[in-house]
Amino acid sequence: MVDALDTAVRLRAFAVLGDLKQVHGDSPIPREALLKGFDFEGRRVPLISAQQGIFKPAILAQVPLSITTTPPVPNRPRPYDDSIGEAGVLSYRYRGTDPQHRDNVGLRLAMARQTPLIYFHGVVPGLYEPAWPVYVVGDDPAKLTFSVMVDDVPTSVMQFNDPVGEDARRRYITTLVQRRLHQKGFRERVLLAYQRCCAVCHLKHAELLEAAHILPDTHPQGEPTVRNGLALCALHHAAFDAHILGITPDLKIDIRGDILEEIDGPMLVHGLQGFQGRGIRTPRNAQLKPHRDFLAERYEIFRRAG
Repeated sequence: MVDALDTAVRLRAFAVLGDLKQVHGDSPIPREALLKGFDFEGRRVPLISAQQGIFKPAILAQVPLSITTTPPVPNRPRPYDDSIGEAGVLSYRYRGTDPQHRDNVGLRLAMARQTPLIYFHGVVPGLYEPAWPVYVVGDDPAKLTFSVMVDDVPTSVMQFNDPVGEDARRRYITTLVQRRLHQKGFRERVLLAYQRCCAVCHLKHAELLEAAHILPDTHPQGEPTVRNGLALCALHHAAFDAHILGITPDLKIDIRGDILEEIDGPMLVHGLQGFQGRGIRTPRNAQLKPHRDFLAERYEIFRRAG
């Protein structure tokens, strides 16, 4: 039996999240806005908990509203080994090691009822990227892990006549969300490390900054880590990807020879040619600086392209 109050609260939560994404655009949502939540019939309903990953607000009877993955902190392991898994499935760890903990029981009930939840992916401390609705689709007590999939149908009462097709559709949607979460996480971690400043020209407008891979994500070592990233403005990211601008292992800027000789007005002079031989800006934390071996391999590609 569907609880009318439970459904109404969830649908309102989904609508509030939609409004927050409209406000914040392509950026993750600040933790404070999620803790503030919304008012429902005179009661405040937070979207996340200040301490717990599995969160059921007091207004709901049994099933949690959201699950949250802790943002990564450099050189510190996550308290819970949640992961963006393979084959279109998210892995989410139990609360503690007791399968009968009330939070774990709540997620098991969500699985049995196919109740839609919200998944908050911690991008960097204080910022979260949401995905909703998500559904618990598996439970592995031996590994203390739930399996979760993303959907685009925010209701727990819809009935499906094709379970195989439904599974395939959810896996496809979850895979797309996984890619988006990877990209958002990489961008925010790189921009945070570079203090939201272009490594080449020092532009500080975050909306004009991007996270560039040193080694592409198709490379065996092209993982979305800060040491494989550079914060670049849109112009210098495009120039880096087009092998017009290279960066040496010693962190010096090298502009392709034909571009240095070209005459094409002040934008070319001040946007590219003028940076020849200059050093790039790097993170203050030495453990987050660009990996020298990655830069060396990428610079060799730049040299061959020129």
